[in-house]
Amino acid sequence: MEKEVQREFIYCSGAATEVLKVGSSHLSGRDVLFLIIPGNPGMVEFYRSFMQTLHSLLGRPVWAVSHAGHCAPPDSMDMVEDASAAAKRDVFGLDGQVQHKLAFLHQHVPRGTALVLVGHSIGCYMILEMMRRDPELKVLKAVLLFPTIERMAQSPQGKVMTPLMCQLRYLLYLPLFLLSLLPHGVMARLVRLMFSSIPDLDPCVLQPSVEMLGSGDCPVNALYLGGQEMRMVLERDDVTIQKNLDKLLFYYGVSDHWCPVTYFQDIRRDFPHGDLRLCEKGIRHAFVLDAGRDVAQMVAEWTRGSLRG
Repeated sequence: MEKEVQREFIYCSGAATEVLKVGSSHLSGRDVLFLIIPGNPGMVEFYRSFMQTLHSLLGRPVWAVSHAGHCAPPDSMDMVEDASAAAKRDVFGLDGQVQHKLAFLHQHVPRGTALVLVGHSIGCYMILEMMRRDPELKVLKAVLLFPTIERMAQSPQGKVMTPLMCQLRYLLYLPLFLLSLLPHGVMARLVRLMFSSIPDLDPCVLQPSVEMLGSGDCPVNALYLGGQEMRMVLERDDVTIQKNLDKLLFYYGVSDHWCPVTYFQDIRRDFPHGDLRLCEKGIRHAFVLDAGRDVAQMVAEWTRGSLRG
């Protein structure tokens, strides 16, 4: 029986943040916490089925923290507590998002809690940065799923998306604003149409998609982060990877246009003793759309040994 998911909205680094929790909602410091760092857009509701399955298999608390400004907060909350302070810290940018995750850990997770970090896409880059900036984090394992940790603008998808997110981003703001004005029912039908080509679509992704498009601010913040990703995710951080190689597990897609197989081959050549895996199941980069439970089963198998003792 799947555990109920607890949904919380908080301010972290001054920005609206959504936190999902399966299992213990309060940690004793003796727990092993699985913390999910999402891709972009960083709405944690996309990971609901993945989290429930992971918890049901391992019985450990599984939390996910959204990216700053990538959630539709309740009416009682603004997107930021202090707009000038948020802008000064650039909390919605890539560096600000890394600091946002570290701030969440420092403020909401007892120091010394053993962590299993699970990153997806740009979340993998953030995890490597977190481990670099705070080497005292007690990380038992870091699982990096479809990791966009290098040469994003040079990837096949990056070549298509870089002009859109960097040069043409502002042109998208008006249609996104107009889209947010649509009635909820129309938006829901539009989202279903958008995902109609995916036969095994996980129903849990529908509502957060409607919430994201309906908010207006969330897709704008996601585009802003995406533009910074294209400009800033350049060279792979081999120093941090080498220092933490025994804790890292990389899982690459066989047809992933954000991190192609050549990137997998390069990192396997440079780190022959690393735990580097290439997907054999044809799972898409956005695995939460239709394979969240399958990926959770694999993550449970990979990490079970790290939980012993």
